[in-house]
Amino acid sequence: MKNIKYNKTIYKCKRLAGFTFVEILVSLLVTAMLITAVAVAFNASVKNYTTNKDIFNAVNKARQALTMITTQLRTAKAVDTDSPSNECTFKSADDEDIAYQFNPSQNKLYMTNSSGTYLLCDNVTGMTFTKNTGMCDSYICVKSVQISMTVASGDVQKTFSAAVVIRKNLQ
Repeated sequence: MKNIKYNKTIYKCKRLAGFTFVEILVSLLVTAMLITAVAVAFNASVKNYTTNKDIFNAVNKARQALTMITTQLRTAKAVDTDSPSNECTFKSADDEDIAYQFNPSQNKLYMTNSSGTYLLCDNVTGMTFTKNTGMCDSYICVKSVQISMTVASGDVQKTFSAAVVIRKNLQ
């Protein structure tokens, strides 16, 4: 009988000694899988944030450029009817010669005035100025301008459109 009690005591001591090697390996495996899942989710979140930030910046610059162009065109004195479709040249209300030009090789939109040439917007993949002409007194003039602008960042593209009526030529 004493021998049986002794074996039970040893069994209890072994059982209370700690984790087995297999239990430790299983817990390490589960922990590694959780850490990997969290790292993948964090990486995806950072990539998504960067993509959204880049397209937001491109869209914001494009909207600001379109607002500037439409504001100046609305009050223009005269718009050049012969400028190409990627360019809009006009005389402002202050008698300043202004040109907006899209450069497709650089994907940039520039503004040129008497002070110099300025970059208005980059990441522009397409831009057209469609000039609608009509008769003003005894000459042909631009009555309105339709603007289409496409910006891109990564795989995301956004297209904006605006239409401007030249107030001086409303007759």
